Amino acid sequence: MTRPLIAIVTAAWLCGGAFQVWAQDVIATQTTNVKNGEYMFYAGGCESCHAAPATDKCDNLRSKDPLKLVGGRCLKTDFGTFYVPNITPDKETGIGKWSTEDFINAMSKGVAPDGTNLYPAFPYASYTHMKRSDLVDLKAFLDTLPVVPSQVPNHELSFPYSIRAGLTVWKALYLDDKPFQPDPSKSDQVNRGAYLVIGPGHCGECHTPRTRLGGMDKSRWLAGAPNPSGKGTIPNLTPDPTGLGKWSEKDIAFALETGFTPSGDSMGHEMGPVQENLAKLTKEDREAIAAYLKSIPPVAGAKKETSAKKE
Repeated sequence: MTRPLIAIVTAAWLCGGAFQVWAQDVIATQTTNVKNGEYMFYAGGCESCHAAPATDKCDNLRSKDPLKLVGGRCLKTDFGTFYVPNITPDKETGIGKWSTEDFINAMSKGVAPDGTNLYPAFPYASYTHMKRSDLVDLKAFLDTLPVVPSQVPNHELSFPYSIRAGLTVWKALYLDDKPFQPDPSKSDQVNRGAYLVIGPGHCGECHTPRTRLGGMDKSRWLAGAPNPSGKGTIPNLTPDPTGLGKWSEKDIAFALETGFTPSGDSMGHEMGPVQENLAKLTKEDREAIAAYLKSIPPVAGAKKETSAKKE
């Protein structure tokens, strides 16, 4: 293990929970809006990860029941294999015992109800930018879904990544837990699109390259990245010629609605379920996402791997 990693792990043990900040801004008097919670559910594509796998194997085939959120899918990475948890209202194996504040702490701070750190394979580094009212509504919607007991395997991670205490330092480096703030120099439409992309949509989690410690490299925001599954490359979403440079806002909005690109190709693989969820958003929100993507700085994407490199 390299000296930097030793230093990080040691600092984590010494710091303990010093970096954890519990959410105290939950609006206790808020009237929940379950319909808005359902809308946030589809904006975030929650079922894409949490719905039951089509088989009992870790093959990640599309679920036949998108509202059966029993988890069990796996994400194989350089750090090890992460297993997606059960988020049904089951009190023993799901989140049925979680309070609204517990849920907000998990989504915005990466902290479980017992105070332990959650791994950022769960994209709380993006969800933290969601409006707290949207998180309250999302929890209310999840509470209406079927209760399904389902025990998920523990993560299988290599040392030192198996030491959760190290995540306190990771958060200090990469977790900016401030809710989304609109850019006053941008239009309401662009700001709405930015919110959906940065927060609930968590697009940067796949489309932005990562550092060696697994944090998003914000200097290459949405410029494309290696596929976390190890197969191919996630596309560049910036207005660069290697990304969406030739696409118009109408092209992007149409693709999000129908799954078809300007060339007539169809979105597939991991993007297929994402697009199907985004198709449930309003026309105005899909157009807002398109407006935002065309407004960000163009960044040249990485060259796609050749078959020789893959081998």
